[in-house]
Amino acid sequence: MFMISKWSASLVRAGRSVRGSSAPVTYTLIALCCLAFLAGPASGLNPAYGTGDELLAVQRAYFRRWGVIPEELLDGSAGSALTPATALFVHGSWVHLLGNMLFLYVFGAMTEERMGRVQFTLFYVGCGYLALLGYAVANADSEQSLVGASGAISAVLGAFLYLFPRARVTSLLPFLFFLPVRFPAWVVLPFWAALQWLAAGRASDGPGVAYLAHLIGFGLGFGYASVRYGRPTGPTRVKAAPAPAPEGENQP
Repeated sequence: MFMISKWSASLVRAGRSVRGSSAPVTYTLIALCCLAFLAGPASGLNPAYGTGDELLAVQRAYFRRWGVIPEELLDGSAGSALTPATALFVHGSWVHLLGNMLFLYVFGAMTEERMGRVQFTLFYVGCGYLALLGYAVANADSEQSLVGASGAISAVLGAFLYLFPRARVTSLLPFLFFLPVRFPAWVVLPFWAALQWLAAGRASDGPGVAYLAHLIGFGLGFGYASVRYGRPTGPTRVKAAPAPAPEGENQP
């Protein structure tokens, strides 16, 4: 009983902190993605899903159920039409989840504050949906399932670049032994987009990261912000952000 009461109190405090924050949608999206991952077979924490080959089979079925399969999506069935939305809350591994959630945490809050809660929610889901749809159109014959929030998160990065181009972003660069270095967003984020472009050009069919979805999302986010808003804001600071891209739409 003591432990149940303690957990309940923690949940209440967490709920109050989200309601009282300036970016409740961002934190709610992070919570939903984490809960979906922990409850699903990809986390490997629930023994009910089995182990070994049995667990792998359950994971594949799970990704096919909730992820985007381009060939099926473009067939036009009602069920498949929903998968670009459900796939935004499904992740293929711990690294996939944590990488995406870190980027959403760092860049989502300021973008949400600028856009407002309702507009940010529609922006996030809409751009994420279109990024996955665009990838599906470009790979219409693929039967590989596609999951992950980074199409939507890439849109957040694009919008952030337009809205806060002079924001100072702390990056951890592997070739500098992960020493923290501060750069303006107009340096970090275009560099990130260029890496996605190069990676997309080298990407082959099969399991991996759907870099094209990143590029589509980034372009949608930047384009939307440039049309919807006026001049970017002045200098500001972002606490931390790693140099690598979000883990990406994963093809389990």
